[in-house]
Amino acid sequence: MDERRLVVTVTVSSSDDLKALVQKLDADRAWLLQQIDEGRWPELRLDLAALERELGQMLTRVGELEEETGAR
Repeated sequence: MDERRLVVTVTVSSSDDLKALVQKLDADRAWLLQQIDEGRWPELRLDLAALERELGQMLTRVGELEEETGAR
């Protein structure tokens, strides 16, 4: 599979906005995982599973960065 990386810079006006964005993305990730588990879009399963994993990793990293920033 061709590996691609997308770099996105997000400017957030407050920590509440960031938390809302992270919650929305996590809900979208959970929905995507549910759809995959239910057998939707079997021809895209591998690509969607990779997308779900990358989204989960990104959300984990955001959480880690929030903790690091809050600890300072």
